[in-house]
Amino acid sequence: MDTLAPAKPKIMILGGVSGLLGQALVRTAALGGYPVIASARNDFDPMDADSVAAFVDAHVPDIICNTIAYTQVDKAEDEEEEALNVNRLFPRILGRIVKDRPSISLLHCSTDFVFNGRKREPYVETDATAPLNVYGRSKLEGENALLELQLEKLCIVRTAWLFGPGKKNFVSTILGLCAEGKNLTVVHDQIGSPTYTMDLAAYCLHLLDAGGRGIFHITNGGQASWCELASEATRLAQLECPITPIPSAEYPMKAERPAYSALDCSKFTAVTGITPRPWPQALADYIFANTDHG
Repeated sequence: MDTLAPAKPKIMILGGVSGLLGQALVRTAALGGYPVIASARNDFDPMDADSVAAFVDAHVPDIICNTIAYTQVDKAEDEEEEALNVNRLFPRILGRIVKDRPSISLLHCSTDFVFNGRKREPYVETDATAPLNVYGRSKLEGENALLELQLEKLCIVRTAWLFGPGKKNFVSTILGLCAEGKNLTVVHDQIGSPTYTMDLAAYCLHLLDAGGRGIFHITNGGQASWCELASEATRLAQLECPITPIPSAEYPMKAERPAYSALDCSKFTAVTGITPRPWPQALADYIFANTDHG
């Protein structure tokens, strides 16, 4: 007699219709056989607890993945209240809803910008946080709001430098400018962990399957500067495009960025047995499968 496989848990992906990571999670979860609910902007009011709770209760998910965030780093310096509402208040509202529904697991996405960039080796989850800008502080306060609730099934995933299908990102912008024949100047003294959203989505699902709890760093393997990422992208796309490396001081931005924010993913590997693949391999997949330049 055949034994039926256990049903996959139902996953609600907040920000799944239009978000860069949200779209990748929807696609990856659906391909993996998970029942998926993807939220759009007008499905609920994220600042209204009753509205959020009604949406959750209408769909009865087993897992909620929150990819909703205010991510405009420079604009956040002028829109601090809005950034804090989306990145701190909404996670607190969501966390309280999950606290009252203890069967639900919550995965919340955070950022490498919670660090100040003064290390010279990849950050681990227990390193001291000290964000340099409003965006990083708002994301850290969102993490803390969730941790204070002591949820039994909480997983916070810090990630970085996302590129992937479905929405404009650094790599797609660089390739578009190169295709237009622009000469580019790109910062060479900010180092981080480029991350392909399709890989990140798969890794998040593996972490949930493994019962991960607490804070985890998940990126692709290796590290790069923005200039190195841009140069590798144009090389893979076979675009002739002069790229001039410049220091951050020559490309002033309103929000200060960490000079070094690569993340160590050893804790994720210990829990799942998965070692994230190197970012150049992931970048090649993105360019060949999801852009007009492969």
